[in-house]
Amino acid sequence: MPELPEVQHATDSLAAQILGARITEVIKLDWERMVETPTPTEFVAILAGRRFEAARRRAKWIILSLDSGWTLALHLRMSGHITVEAAGTEPGRYVHFALELDDGRRVFFHDTRKFGRARLLDTFGLQELDHAHGVEPLEEAFSPELLEQLLHASKRQIKPLLLDQTVIAGIGNIYADESLWLAQIHPLQPADSLHHDQIIRLHAAIRTALDSGMHHGGSTLRDYRNAYGEAGTNQQHFHAYGRDGQPCERCGATLLRIVVSQRGTHYCPECQQE
Repeated sequence: MPELPEVQHATDSLAAQILGARITEVIKLDWERMVETPTPTEFVAILAGRRFEAARRRAKWIILSLDSGWTLALHLRMSGHITVEAAGTEPGRYVHFALELDDGRRVFFHDTRKFGRARLLDTFGLQELDHAHGVEPLEEAFSPELLEQLLHASKRQIKPLLLDQTVIAGIGNIYADESLWLAQIHPLQPADSLHHDQIIRLHAAIRTALDSGMHHGGSTLRDYRNAYGEAGTNQQHFHAYGRDGQPCERCGATLLRIVVSQRGTHYCPECQQE
């Protein structure tokens, strides 16, 4: 699933191409269950004629501000990515949502597994989405002191807590594993048991892991592309995620894979002891 770096790159590359453009029509919506609100019929009708005015990311959502007070919120989920295509380009089999712009270009939401989601939100709906998510880990508000408060308020294991979007927004399986490896913390350690030095290391590690993803254009394991259709290269710089059976870059021990909260989890049994 695209995480904070991937969604940020998707947002930025989309914004560079569509801000100021007006939607003439929805030319494809063949998987209506992707529309969470309002009804698919209302969704299509409201979008027609709207202009893209601003773009930002919140957690793993792409937030596109439209005129007339509406916001189009898009979630890529497991296999989604969005591209901007030339006029006349026909949407392929796995494009389940497509818009045509006033200059003829087309915006395609590709999603092989049909997990992606879309919402049209008014001001209240946008506030609800914002309040449903926790602190942004690359913003100034995410301090070591705040992280300590969040961790010591929970008895859950640290990895599931890092994945909880209501606590810290934007971290998924990849960047949780990478952060815990960098901080030398076992993924099953109870969050409230982390001591001050571990929390300082984890705070820095989260920022380092996410910064790596941002610097390398995100991680492309299968489907992820930015809005220009470009893959990321951060997967070439993983320390732990997906490297089970390979030697730890830090100590040489063989990296292991376990399942934590139904998610494959990769760690070093020597560097990251419980």
